Amino acid sequence: MYAPERHRAIVDRVATGGRASVNDLADLLDVTPETIRRDLTELEKQGLVRRVHGGAIPVRRLGFQPTVDSRNNVRVEEKARIAQAALEEVPLEGAIIVDSGTTTGRLAALLPHDRQLTVVTNSVQHAIALANRDNITVLLLGGRVRGRTLACVDSWAIQSLKGITADVAFVGADGISVERGLTTPDRTEGEIKAAMLAAARRTVVLADNTKFGDEHFANFGRVEDIDVIITDRGLEAEVAQEIEAAGPMVVRA
Repeated sequence: MYAPERHRAIVDRVATGGRASVNDLADLLDVTPETIRRDLTELEKQGLVRRVHGGAIPVRRLGFQPTVDSRNNVRVEEKARIAQAALEEVPLEGAIIVDSGTTTGRLAALLPHDRQLTVVTNSVQHAIALANRDNITVLLLGGRVRGRTLACVDSWAIQSLKGITADVAFVGADGISVERGLTTPDRTEGEIKAAMLAAARRTVVLADNTKFGDEHFANFGRVEDIDVIITDRGLEAEVAQEIEAAGPMVVRA
């Protein structure tokens, strides 16, 4: 296979899979890992992929964020496993913070009926889904609602988080790396996420494997300040080890 054909195959694989490792691409194209690394370097120079530890991810605009509906039907099985694993971090009773997002939304839907919980959320969808639960008190943060994510943002929402202490905060992230920390495309949502992390005794980040190595416009926290990161089995072991070396426990569900 000539280099241009190989390059097209690599770009297609990265785009459809959301991430591709050097070893997987080498096996797929029957070449050495060194050849793939050279290919990825060339493709990154052309702006066609982004190099990350152990492989590559698609090029995304830093300010771009898909809508809730478009994200809800992507990586469904992975998100379900992440949410199931996150139940281990939910207290028997007490207060939790649940960030907006499709993975955190799956956690909200799984909250047990035998636990007395106060759920603080910035998600209009999460609040509606939990409002009729007898065992759950829902506190919806105020503020402007972003149409793209249906999340409450800006100063009203941040002020609502000040002065409270939750047992656990479950927060989503669009990008995770040791170098860049936790990132998201929108600055106002980054500010809310940071306030959520500050308002909880224990912090848990829920993110599928495609978020690792990615980075976005707004930074809202450091990896070393998180207690647990729950992802799926698609995350390579060496990437998980790199994250754990910085501090948090990594669960691959």
